[in-house]
Amino acid sequence: MSKNIVVLDYGSGNIRSVQKGLQKVGANVVVSNDFETCLNAEGLIIPGVGAFAACMQGINKYRGSEIVDKRLAGNRFVFGICVGMQVMFENGFEHGQKTAGLHQWPGDVTEIKASILPHMGWNNVQVANGSKLFKGVETEKFYFVHSFAAKDLDLQGTEKIDAPLKHFVTHGEKFLASVENGPLSATQFHPEKSGDAGLQLLSNWLETV
Repeated sequence: MSKNIVVLDYGSGNIRSVQKGLQKVGANVVVSNDFETCLNAEGLIIPGVGAFAACMQGINKYRGSEIVDKRLAGNRFVFGICVGMQVMFENGFEHGQKTAGLHQWPGDVTEIKASILPHMGWNNVQVANGSKLFKGVETEKFYFVHSFAAKDLDLQGTEKIDAPLKHFVTHGEKFLASVENGPLSATQFHPEKSGDAGLQLLSNWLETV
């Protein structure tokens, strides 16, 4: 049975490619910024390209923080892509400007320390053991295009709650490529632009929803 997925439409540029990618792997996809539609979908995608501050401005316009909070409180699945991953952290620092994120994960998003920016092109991900998201594509390359990233996630597990699975990539320095944290997952790379491997990753996510 096809899963009903909503892609949050707040003005980000990669919405249509995300929609098409999800449709290719069998999802029923709606692009919407309606509060109730986003709240009640089986899965919600937070896309994002460009500047952290501009993305947060759009997300806030449509009560995105409240949507994500309520969904995660109810164990409803959320998936962030590129800047959609970055905004899950506390703050973004770009060009001397600090912008508050969605505060789902501790830590900040800062510029990558590399001789060549943006980090653009295909790269391997150092996948943690036990990943559901990367099942079958652990050794594949994925497509990145960004200059900022979260370097790590300091969040411990408990007796009842598993610690997040953290997957890393290196370009100049090591930083997060993806996180799996209960109903909240995200990728710094673009699965919708990563060929068959990216489609498999989206399919893997749908299976968890």
